[in-house]
Amino acid sequence: MPTALLWFRRDLRLGDHPALLAACDAAGADGDVLPVFVFDDRLWGPSGAPRRQFLLDCLAELRTATGGALILRHGDPAQVVPQLAAEVNASSVHVSADTGPYGRRRDAAVEQALGEVPLVRTGSPYLVTPGRVTKRDGTPFQVFTPFARAWREHGWRGPAPAPGSLTWHRGAASDELPAAPELGAVALPAAGEDAAHAAWERFRDERLLGYAEGRNTPGTDGTSRLSAYLKYGCIHPRTLLADLAAHDDGGEAVRRYTDELAWRDFYADVLWHRPDSAREYLNPQLQGMGYDSGPDAEAHVRTWETGRTGFPIVDAGMRQLLGEAYVHNRVRMIVASFLVKDLHQEWTRGARYFMQHLVDGDLASNNHGWQWVAGTGTDASPYYRVFNPVTQGRKFDPDGAYVKRWVPELRGLDAKHVHEPWTAPGGIPAGYPEPIVDHAHERLVALDRYNAVRAR
Repeated sequence: MPTALLWFRRDLRLGDHPALLAACDAAGADGDVLPVFVFDDRLWGPSGAPRRQFLLDCLAELRTATGGALILRHGDPAQVVPQLAAEVNASSVHVSADTGPYGRRRDAAVEQALGEVPLVRTGSPYLVTPGRVTKRDGTPFQVFTPFARAWREHGWRGPAPAPGSLTWHRGAASDELPAAPELGAVALPAAGEDAAHAAWERFRDERLLGYAEGRNTPGTDGTSRLSAYLKYGCIHPRTLLADLAAHDDGGEAVRRYTDELAWRDFYADVLWHRPDSAREYLNPQLQGMGYDSGPDAEAHVRTWETGRTGFPIVDAGMRQLLGEAYVHNRVRMIVASFLVKDLHQEWTRGARYFMQHLVDGDLASNNHGWQWVAGTGTDASPYYRVFNPVTQGRKFDPDGAYVKRWVPELRGLDAKHVHEPWTAPGGIPAGYPEPIVDHAHERLVALDRYNAVRAR
């Protein structure tokens, strides 16, 4: 009886799963499929508590969905996967392709260690696998708009069907789940495939029509909040767009939502072509810019981390990060700009902090998003664009609903003063700090440093 090994990574679901179909085909009607997840210290170790807990919860749901067949192993996949394949005499090992820098190196090592047992890559976490959409001359796109145009022209497959027959392998030994991390009071979303579909259906039925406008207003529940589910593959974007096709009335909402999925594919494509961009500047011209250091600078960074800067929209965003392991996308840009251009810190510092605290922390989207704000990335916002936290707050949270949710000290202020509490008739409410910097001054400092590094 042939056994096919299905190695789960960022594809923690059973529906719309091409690698599962390939494993079933390899096993045949008389064979079975052994599902496994490997806790790799290279990935588990650097993950923050929110991502660890969400992953554990997703695996618990996946184990239930497989009827308890999912097994767990700990260690280096280049040793663990070949050893397990030998234990069950697997004829093949099946995965969804991992296109990140570490994933590519790891899979090459596993493939070599497997010897004659093939490592079969089928599908990926993206609508279009990174590297497939290029310019006519074969070079990668550097700008989003032409990439998105070519991406749409390339198109993508429809959802994969359910397997015709599936028998799970039983009897292989499983390691225990790691200990749950110290999560504190962070409120994570429900985990797993069923929760992902439920979240999608709520968004589709209740908020999709207003998405084009609502996606930028953090005070309303205008986004899909699917980023963590997409990160771990509890649902595939292919599933979403197939469902959207049935609800597309030609309006702006579907186009806008598709654009956001295109950004996700774009940043993954950039990382595919430039693996160094996870840590290095895509635009090296700004390398070597002056950044603040010393005790005062560190104290300022600490106020940013804890939501005590005295700028309400910034503080609301950072408190949401600590409270939900999530930040609204518009607010991510605002708080990132504040760290880089008001507090004069390198983008890499903020990117690391986000990856420690975000439940949806994704290397390509997170780090390239930070590079976009810092002006160092591909198709980036120009460095001289400095987000004014007061103006941004007034524009995107006009009634202060978002600020008041996360900054209770300011709930007594009206819309006129909630983004500038220092102008309130009674002064800054008790318990809320004064602004730690003068934004107008720090903007000029940032521009001076930008001009200096460009002049070198």
